[in-house]
Amino acid sequence: MCLAVPVQIKEIYPDQTARVELGGVERRVSLIMTPEAREGEYVLIHTGYAISIIDEAEAKETLRLFEQMGAFADVEEDGREVY
Repeated sequence: MCLAVPVQIKEIYPDQTARVELGGVERRVSLIMTPEAREGEYVLIHTGYAISIIDEAEAKETLRLFEQMGAFADVEEDGREVY
């Protein structure tokens, strides 16, 4: 199974890469598969590549769901918190 994460493009560079941001963390990703992407748009990234452009509403909903899932990541099946 693969996981692609929505991120917003903050800046595009001449070498077909972009600076993206997710939860306050910035990194550089390749736009070789999505050369039509523009600053401010959301893209799905997988293994350092932007693999598709998605609309803002879909990106924000996906990020909201990821955040909710993270809230349960530190809870055992019996309801005890894991430290």
